[in-house]
Amino acid sequence: MIKISGLIKRFEDTEALTSLTMKVNKGSIYGLLGSNGAGKTTLLKTLAGIYQEDEGEVQISEEPVFENESLKQRLIMVPDTLYFFPGFTVEEMADFYRKIYHRWTEERYRQLESVFGISRQQKIQKLSKGMQRQVAFWLSLSVMPDIMILDEPLDGLDSVMRQKVKNLLVQDVAEREMTIIISSHNLREMEDFCDHVGILHQGKLLLEKDLDELKKDIHKIQIAFKETPPEEMFQKMNILHTEKRGSVHLMIIRGVKEKLIEEFKAFQPVIVDILPLTLEEIFIYEMGDHAYEVDQVIFA
Repeated sequence: MIKISGLIKRFEDTEALTSLTMKVNKGSIYGLLGSNGAGKTTLLKTLAGIYQEDEGEVQISEEPVFENESLKQRLIMVPDTLYFFPGFTVEEMADFYRKIYHRWTEERYRQLESVFGISRQQKIQKLSKGMQRQVAFWLSLSVMPDIMILDEPLDGLDSVMRQKVKNLLVQDVAEREMTIIISSHNLREMEDFCDHVGILHQGKLLLEKDLDELKKDIHKIQIAFKETPPEEMFQKMNILHTEKRGSVHLMIIRGVKEKLIEEFKAFQPVIVDILPLTLEEIFIYEMGDHAYEVDQVIFA
């Protein structure tokens, strides 16, 4: 388990992370969301042991991460901005990984060669951005990590390769109970990939929930009446947002789905339907409860 307690990280006069507390269970895929400058990359680099916390604790399996060599053998980070040694081929970079990571698995490295289809003798810096990212995944997965920390990891990959990479990651989660922490602005992709999500804003964790649990608690409902709907209905329900489109009222509402439908039907509507909600919509209306400007918190 990854456990963070009261984490504070400062850069000169700026406090990038403020009293942050969170946990990530083994074998889960945790999606970290938030605006630019929210502190996501700082948090990921602190989790990877690149930054040292100023206050609080960052632990994996009840061990501190910073300068913990044995623990760092079990985790790897694929950053937003990739780095490879100048002039190195894929094979030369792989040889560096072999020497650094004791868990390097040659069989996995050879298997993944056919998945990515890149020559091991190809100089990495001559590859496109997307192909360099493929190399990063190729090498990182060959290490057989227990924990993968990913910062905007699928940026630059085409749709086919994105799916291949996600399949590889999910396979390792299922078969080896690998834990993934991933930061991305692509909420649609995160919705399909993650089982747990948290949102950062201005260095604070505003929300942390299981994705399925989150979706059970908030719904989009369209309802229509022959005449003006009773005011009592709006007062009785926990409505986060409402808008009117002709004779149809569209509502974002919190509560148990079956109970909500039963309560709405008591007002004898002509139509009452529950519509699917996206992860982006859920977070937009959840953030309304925190009195933050939505357009500063979530980006598609």
